[in-house]
Parts: sequence; C-alpha cells; structure tokens
Amino acid sequence: MLRVAVTGATGRMGRAIVQALQASKDDTLVLAAAIHRSDSSLLGADVGEVAGIGKLGVPIVSGIEEAEFDVLIDFSPIEPCLHNLRYCVANNKSVVIGTTGFERTQEAEIHAAGNKIPLVFAANMSVGMTLCFHLVQQMAPILAADSDIEIIETHHRHKVDSPSGTAMRLGELIAQSLGRDLDDCAVYGRQGISEPRDRETIGFATVRAGDVVGDHTVLFASEGERIELTHKASSRMTFAKGAVRAASWLASQEVGLYDMHDVLGLRV
Repeated sequence: MLRVAVTGATGRMGRAIVQALQASKDDTLVLAAAIHRSDSSLLGADVGEVAGIGKLGVPIVSGIEEAEFDVLIDFSPIEPCLHNLRYCVANNKSVVIGTTGFERTQEAEIHAAGNKIPLVFAANMSVGMTLCFHLVQQMAPILAADSDIEIIETHHRHKVDSPSGTAMRLGELIAQSLGRDLDDCAVYGRQGISEPRDRETIGFATVRAGDVVGDHTVLFASEGERIELTHKASSRMTFAKGAVRAASWLASQEVGLYDMHDVLGLRV
C-alpha cells in the first residue's frame, strides 16, 4: 500500500484531493494523513466528514511531523510548502507539488530536492492542461513566424499570483521551442500609447474575477486567421485527479525531478 498525506486538507483543493483519493481505482493508494495549519478549528476532526464523503478514520493534524506517510500531495502556500519539502528530503519521502508562484531561488530549492527524493513538480496537474503544454511546443515553431502570440488567463478573485503558474509555464514552453528567453520577450499587460507590437514578444493578459477555477488560452494571430488553444477547468477535481495519478506513478520511480509530462509519458 502507498500511504498518502494531503496538506491543506480542509481547504477547497485539499478536500478535492481527499475525494479523488477515495474515488481512485488504484486500490494500492490509501489516505494515511490529513494536515492543516495549527490554528484550524478542525484539528482532530475526521477528514472524510470534512470533505463530505463520510468518516474515514483519518484525523486532521497540525503539522507534517505528526503524519506517517510515503508520499505527500502538497498544494499549500509557498512557505509551508517549502517547509514540508525540507521535511520530506530529510526523511526520504516522495512529494507531489502543485503550488505555484515560487520565486527563482525557491524553484531552485525544489529542483535541488529532485536530486535527493522522487518529486513531481508541475504548474498544473490537469491531464488536459498537460496535453496543452505538449501541443503548444509543437504549434509554436510552425506558427510563430507569421503570428503574434498572446496568453490570456482567468482565475477566481482570491488567486494571489499573476500571471498564473500555468500561464507562465505555457510562455516558458513556447519560448523554449522558439529558442527565446522568456525574461527578454515577455510583455505583461499594456497601457497607454506604445510602439507597434513586436512579433518576437509573448504577451500575457490576466483576469481575476468571481469564482473561475481556471481558464487559459494561447492565441496565435496572423494576418487573416487566428488559432486559439483553450483549456477551461470547471472543477478543482481535475487537478486533484491529476495529483493522485502523479502520486501513484511516483511510487515506482527512482530519485528525480519530474512533471506531468513524465507522468503521462509525453516527455519530448
């Protein structure tokens, strides 16, 4: 059996992961620990009841140090996520990280952890979005010579990082496929009077509104036609299912840094 721990277990994403674990057809997975912050009023409560799926016999605990597990699924905020990662490195535990918004130095720490433990780190755990990542790498070299490239993303009003980690990953993959450096060619929003658009740039537009789970569109616009690759997530369950799939896959992997391309066999 693969013992799985879930952080942020009483939050929207955490509850979805608990539900996805219980619905999984992989009978080797077992929810072994549910972790939430120490000031939560739900500490000690059964996580299954909190998630609305009935009693599971797994009480919510206040820290990773109280949990017994083999693999951690972590969508917690940046600082708690890094704390959990350090614990997993020190105790030889596998990790699936779905948190976004890390700074470069923080990402470097995550990458270094991949030299010590099996680790899946992905900007988006959705199977559909991972296919979009795969597709834009094939589309961009064909279309870029005659197209302006724009990435438009919409999320709920509570999301704090922008552009989203998924939008940034789309931009990184497009830039890499074109031999460009995203730091040099990205344009984040536009205002006022400016020079005509430079075709070598990759534009980003961010919308924060309502309860949108996550919409992303990559627009390739040329003279006379437009191609739009769009992914719309209507439920957090799509990310939860992807994370559970990653945890199951990770159980048979050696030490290394992986992403959802590896999980789905799409590595190019």
